[in-house]
Amino acid sequence: MDPKSMVDEKGESRLYIGNLDQRITEANVIKMFSPFGKIVSEDFLWHTRGPKRGEPRGYAFIQYSTKEEAQLAKAKMNGKLACGRPLVVRFASERYLAETANPLKTACDAKKPSIACSTSGQMSRSSKIAAIKNKLKSLEEEGCGLKKPKLQTDSTP
Repeated sequence: MDPKSMVDEKGESRLYIGNLDQRITEANVIKMFSPFGKIVSEDFLWHTRGPKRGEPRGYAFIQYSTKEEAQLAKAKMNGKLACGRPLVVRFASERYLAETANPLKTACDAKKPSIACSTSGQMSRSSKIAAIKNKLKSLEEEGCGLKKPKLQTDSTP
């Protein structure tokens, strides 16, 4: 059997669950995802060093026994709110494939300024520039207002 096909089969039933709130525990993840099928394995990731050592990393992986169970869980749980945050649920292989196949998409997702980003990203950037210009203008006006009294006090005998 081709080793690559075995990886693809595993990847098709393995889900990445992201944007988990810090209050969500390993047991909560299993409880949320168990109604959709038999969970074969679950990896809940923790910080292993640094100041956040022992705290959850905010994502996990779940392996279902079949591809269909994983598809159902993804369809039902992606975007669902958990502790006020929308869950990000996708096939574990999709994350890797999305980053390697379309590096420009990840640049937009990270909100980095880029010509390749959508027009909504450009609008957001231009509105930020306008806000900065307005702030600078108001600071300049305030600055001129403060300097004038100083000049008047300096020029009075």
